[in-house]
Order: sequence, then C-alpha cells, then structure tokens
Amino acid sequence: MASKKTTTVGVVIPDISNAIFAEVARGIEDIANMYHYNIILCNSDKKKEKEIRVINTLLEKQVDGLLFMGGAVTDEHLQAFKTANVPIVLCATTDENGVIPSVDIDHEAAAYDAVSTLIAQGHKRIAMISGTLQDPSVGFARFSGYKRALEQGGLKYDETLVRIGNYRYESGVEAMNYFLDLPEKPTAVFSATDEMAIGAIHAIQDHGLKVPGDISVISVDNSRMASMVRPQLTTVAQPMYDIGAVSMRLLTKLMKKENVEQSKVVLPHEVISRQSVAQAKG
Repeated sequence: MASKKTTTVGVVIPDISNAIFAEVARGIEDIANMYHYNIILCNSDKKKEKEIRVINTLLEKQVDGLLFMGGAVTDEHLQAFKTANVPIVLCATTDENGVIPSVDIDHEAAAYDAVSTLIAQGHKRIAMISGTLQDPSVGFARFSGYKRALEQGGLKYDETLVRIGNYRYESGVEAMNYFLDLPEKPTAVFSATDEMAIGAIHAIQDHGLKVPGDISVISVDNSRMASMVRPQLTTVAQPMYDIGAVSMRLLTKLMKKENVEQSKVVLPHEVISRQSVAQAKG
C-alpha cells in the first residue's frame, strides 16, 4: 500500500439494535460495496462522550471518511470534526448551522403532516409522545412540527398533553399510561417514533380501549414494525435506506474531491395511511 488511502469509512451509529438505524446502515453498506470501500461500524448508544470517543478512535485509524448518525451535533462534536482532515457527512441528522454536509428529511414538516392528518379527522385533543427536546435536528424539530400543526389547526397547545420519551417502546407505554390517567383523555396521539407508538397502542389495548375506535395513533418512521403491529400503524415514512445510500454516495464524492452541487440534502417523506387513525367521535 504505497498510497495513504485505507479505502475504509467509519460509521457512527446510535443504536445498532434499532431497526431504523439498521436500515440506514444497509443503505450505507450497499453503496460502500459498490465503490469498494470497507465499513467500520461503531455503536455510540446516543451518548455524547461515547460519540466523541468513537469519532476520535475512527480518525486515529485513518479512515478515508466519516458518516455520523447521532443526536444533537454539539460544539464538542464540531471540535472533534474540525481536527479531522477527512470528509464528514451527517446521516439522518443535521447541524444547526448547516456547515457540515448532511442527508436527512425535514423532521419539522414530517411531524406537521402527521398531526395535520389527525386534525383533518376532527381530532381536537391531540397528545404527543416526544423524543428529547435537547436534540434540535430531530426531537425538537418534531415537537415544533406538532405545535405548528396545532396552531394552524386553531387548537391550543396544552403542555399536559406532552410527555418526553426516549424513543423506546417502554417510554411509549409509560407516556400513554399517563395520558390515560388524565381527567380528560386525548382522542389521538402523535408519537415521535414508531417504537414509542407501538408502546402506546399496547397501553391503550391493556386498558380495554380500542385503536383507533377510542384513540387514534400516528407516528414518524415507517419501520418494519409499523405493518407488523395490529392495528397496522399509520406513520410518516422516512426513506431510511435512501438516507444511508445517499449519505455514502455524497461521502464518496467528497473523498474523491468530485464536484458536489448540494451538500445539504433533504429527502422527501410521505404519510402512509394504515389502520390506526379514524375520525374523531362526536
């Protein structure tokens, strides 16, 4: 190997056990194979300290490029990225200032479309199971979309109808149990992820209530689980495989110093209607 090139790309992934990120990784790998790059996949558990450590480790291994999937891109992340003399692409996340090339959907618009779907069905008391609001590009963006949809639908924002979850099934169950104990239950729930939405559906059913007969549920992701749960989940599809594939393609262009017309790519999302949303009663 006379060349310094290692033909290796480092990928920082928040949670390899999460079907959503597994789908992104699949897209990355397929394109990497096509261009003869090897992948080093590192799990960060969405913990900032671990993310920084993993980034530094990958850079020490002299990867030719880095794909970063994670939560908020903080000053510490930017600092670590600055020390890299290789291209970096953010995948399924963005930095607030749009400095680093990225591939993602418009999370605020995706949430807005989901909540607007519920409002169009006559729902007025709409709860939200949110992700962390400390994550501006996903968690806070989806929360903002929820609020904007309520506002434009002429509905008042009520903070008792928002619970913060951690994107996992158990936090969906927990949040839904809280909503079901309220003196006036919501007629619909918007969940920031499919996994929390499925937790919410099961909590509703455990209380002897029906989805969507008593409470409608909608979310964002369109993971494989969305069509496995009963009733099947109405959700906003993120093109996860494409996000991975387009990120890797963008990175190959940067590594080869090819011309890049657009370094901030926003892919389309769409509402996939299934059986978990119905007309509000009364």
